[in-house]
Amino acid sequence: MPAFKKLTANFMTEDVKATCRFYTDVLGFMVYSEVPDKFDPALSQFAILGRDDVTIMVQSRRTLIEDAPALNGAAIGASMTFFIDVEDVEALAAALVGKAEIVNPLHDTWYHTREIYFKDPNGYILCLAQQLPS
Repeated sequence: MPAFKKLTANFMTEDVKATCRFYTDVLGFMVYSEVPDKFDPALSQFAILGRDDVTIMVQSRRTLIEDAPALNGAAIGASMTFFIDVEDVEALAAALVGKAEIVNPLHDTWYHTREIYFKDPNGYILCLAQQLPS
């Protein structure tokens, strides 16, 4: 069977540039590429962002619906979380204060991680997690 090579989340958004600002300013991501909107060059229709080993894509509602028509009428956000394994979760959690809606504050889990859950500007829930010593 052919190998799967990579999974990258593609977040639907109403405002690609604002979403990019959140990920760059709050989480320290870099914008690897950005595509201007074909109708309004002051806007963007797509961007790829990354930090360390994590990559995400951000796409405007209009163009994502063109790619995946089944998303027409779908709410932005998801009934899932995006789990990101990190180093120094405490420092990253401190950087979120006042900049993101915390939905579950920094806590230790029964499966030996320290985690914080928060929403990005589109309502997607991300979890930053650091493995604790056994």
